[in-house]
Amino acid sequence: MAILKVALLGVGRIGRIHAENIALNTNAKLECIYDTNVKSSKEVSDQYGGIVQESADKAITNENVDVVYICSDTATHTKYILSAAKAGKAVFCEKPIDLDIERVNECKKELINYKVPIHVGFNRRFDPSHLSAIQRKDNGEIGKLEQIIITSRDPSGPTASYLKVSGGMFRDMTIHDFDFMRFILKDDPIVEIFATGERIFSEEAKEADDIDSAMIIMKSKSGVLCHINNSRHSSYGYDQRIELFGDKGMLISDNLTPTSVKKYNNEYTNSKNPILDFFITRYDEAYKKQLENFLDCVINNKPTSVNFEDGRSALIIANAAYESMEYKKSIKINYDK
Repeated sequence: MAILKVALLGVGRIGRIHAENIALNTNAKLECIYDTNVKSSKEVSDQYGGIVQESADKAITNENVDVVYICSDTATHTKYILSAAKAGKAVFCEKPIDLDIERVNECKKELINYKVPIHVGFNRRFDPSHLSAIQRKDNGEIGKLEQIIITSRDPSGPTASYLKVSGGMFRDMTIHDFDFMRFILKDDPIVEIFATGERIFSEEAKEADDIDSAMIIMKSKSGVLCHINNSRHSSYGYDQRIELFGDKGMLISDNLTPTSVKKYNNEYTNSKNPILDFFITRYDEAYKKQLENFLDCVINNKPTSVNFEDGRSALIIANAAYESMEYKKSIKINYDK
């Protein structure tokens, strides 16, 4: 396979994860880096390679670059997507595409003129455990799918300053679960949603006028019932589980621990190591698999696995969740907004 040269825009926490994975992948090379924080750019350059560019435009239009990785502030995403598309570069954009559906729709209209691969970074689709459960469901092991339950609880919440610009829990955190629910359902769209949330414990959420806990019920076009429960804290680690229930059985993709060793004695039964502590460790393999998949799609001219419309649809569902929570009623989802 060819080696694709990457321009990385944004070297915060998520950008550094991608920088490391790009450096480790034999089919990719970090060509250049841009971040508003020059010191951070130099740190990543020293560690993983790539020249530091003085502007995003210079990074995008660098003649050696094949792929633009957008890991910058959400407000810059649509601008950089369009700049990269106009330059003829393949695009990887972290979620969400934007917090404003109107800007996403405007970006979609402009992208009609540019035929470049665009991948949105919903990495959970590539988690081996979750993916295995879905494949086994697709193979008919549990018969007709009736219910989906997703549990997603962070070990601790973000800062108030982050929450104030995040777009809120549904657009920042639950959007991963909305996308993953769509991935499980495939061509059976979510058509109705009821969401409720509460600020139970987080002073940071209070300061940001956000919620820290949520329960969401959805229904697909075929009648599959779907449930998501979220919390911004979990005393026992990063709680990530999916349950697929059908008329012939159930599949569960459970939390991961550093080892599978269990302890039994007169004080404990089935005691195990604590579950993995955050998304960087829990979804480490998913990030690597996502990169491999994206590179394969670009090199072999295949459709991307998580496209622009996937990112747009997840945001539409998140917006409907907020509408439901505000009006305290179920909402029919309109994907043509």
